[in-house]
Amino acid sequence: MSNLVFNVALGRVAALAALPAANDALVAVPLEAAGLVTDAAMRDYDDLATLLAGASNEQTSMGRKVLASVTVTVDDAADRVAIDCADITWTAATGNAVGAVVICYDPDTTTGTDADLIPLTKHDVSVTPDGNNFSLTVADFYRATSAA
Repeated sequence: MSNLVFNVALGRVAALAALPAANDALVAVPLEAAGLVTDAAMRDYDDLATLLAGASNEQTSMGRKVLASVTVTVDDAADRVAIDCADITWTAATGNAVGAVVICYDPDTTTGTDADLIPLTKHDVSVTPDGNNFSLTVADFYRATSAA
C-alpha cells in the first residue's frame, strides 16, 4: 500500500487508475534515496516535473515502468475501493540506490512532458541495484475507505 497520496490526487486516484482516456497509463517512477524530500513536502507537488525539479531525483538507470494489469475493485462488503496491478520488474537493475517509487497518471503516452504526469502515490522502497533483476511486489497499491 502507498505511504503517501499526493494532494493533487486526493479523491481522484480511483478515477484516474481506471484509465479513462484513449492513450493513458499509470507509470512507476523510481526516485533516488539520496536527497528525497520529506513526505510533507512531497505531497504538495502537482506534477512530476515540479517534483523532479525539487530536491528529489529520478533514478534514471532503472527507468520508468508502465503498470500492467491495473484493476480497480469496488468492495461493498469492506466499504472500500482497492487498486492493484501486476508486480513491476526492472531487468538487470543498476545505478544509484532507490528510496521511493512514485506512481503517476500519464494522460497521453503518445505526447506530453513530465509536467503532464500527475503523481498519485508514493511508495517507500529501499534497494541498491546490483545488476540483478528487481521486482517490486505490488498488492493493492492504493485503497480508499468510507469515512462514515
